[in-house]
Amino acid sequence: MQNDGTHKQVLVLRKDLKMPKGKLVAQGAHASLGAVLSVGREDPRVAPWLASRFTKICLAVNSEAELLALHETAKAQGLITCLVQDSGFTVFNGVPTYTALGIGPDTLDNINRVTAALSLL
Repeated sequence: MQNDGTHKQVLVLRKDLKMPKGKLVAQGAHASLGAVLSVGREDPRVAPWLASRFTKICLAVNSEAELLALHETAKAQGLITCLVQDSGFTVFNGVPTYTALGIGPDTLDNINRVTAALSLL
């Protein structure tokens, strides 16, 4: 199975939190890996993505409300998702905080249906 550029994964991160770069990268990594592990490598949406480029796009939202609404929309569309809630131990003063959302992998059309209005991070 070859990925001819028809599959991608989107990582959506909250800009309003102004996370340090290392924290931002870690939260995106949690979202990416969590999404794939939630369904496994043999899932027909994951397998072609893994067979080639692992295309990932990083997009931004400006609030927790936007992140949670996007998560609900993606789930309702049947997309693979992973909503990341940071424990708060290192950055958020001990407060568990929703930081990131992984969507996909899936086809470009399916992902774009729910993320097209978002801007790049």
